[in-house]
Amino acid sequence: MQPKPAKLATALIVLALALSACARRGESPTSGTLGEDDDAFCRANNVAVGSSQYVACRKDRDAQRGNAAARADKRQRDLGEYMLNNPNRP
Repeated sequence: MQPKPAKLATALIVLALALSACARRGESPTSGTLGEDDDAFCRANNVAVGSSQYVACRKDRDAQRGNAAARADKRQRDLGEYMLNNPNRP
């Protein structure tokens, strides 16, 4: 017995949606002030381009962005672990 075209199309659409959700997982968070351009942020704080303060400013912004991504990943892992350990609780 062959699957009906409508069922096959529905299955492919569901699969495509699931894969697109996984593809978005690796994107970095853009909430708060970390979504701004680092160069514009450092220049707005009157830091001269090329100076050691400018380099430190850019490093700090990069570290803040990395920490925000790490926190978001940890929250996601914690939620997944909670859902696995508590399957009966909503």
